[in-house]
Amino acid sequence: MRICFIALLITISAQAWANNDITNNKLVEATAAIDANVIFMRHALAPGFGDPEDFNVADCSTQRNLNEEGRAQALSIGKAMRNSGLQFKEILSSQWCRCTQTTELLNLGHWSTFDGLNSFFQGYVDQQITLDLLNKKLASLDHGIILMVTHQVVISAITKNVVRSGALVAYNSTTFETQEFTLD
Repeated sequence: MRICFIALLITISAQAWANNDITNNKLVEATAAIDANVIFMRHALAPGFGDPEDFNVADCSTQRNLNEEGRAQALSIGKAMRNSGLQFKEILSSQWCRCTQTTELLNLGHWSTFDGLNSFFQGYVDQQITLDLLNKKLASLDHGIILMVTHQVVISAITKNVVRSGALVAYNSTTFETQEFTLD
């Protein structure tokens, strides 16, 4: 598998060079450094803390959402991801609107929501059930790289990394190694 990954890295590097984007390969470098099979991303900037008391996962007007800076941040990160040449086997997002908005603005193709990425920060979902779902998903990964757009509390529970909005953590679900980085 390591040889296949190195060949993939060479191909991606050649594509980035052809796109004159060789300086923006933090995604590829972080992934290769630990043979990551997961990229966790904290949603883009959504000012505030937590969610309002009337929070409803099905109603974005009751949630903390991306502001203009957060939307621009998500667009910029998506462009850097596309320019890297790295292809994701699967793209998953928390159901929270700030995560689905981020995922949509990344413009990386088909994606879906996954309950194992939802925020348990304020107890709107059960922490143990959420982490059990996520750990089961992580244990089932075989090949390819998955992008997971989620919340700081979920990322830190799995990786022990505390990240700012828009930051990413490359993660190897077998060795549990991490590599934190940004693309904006």
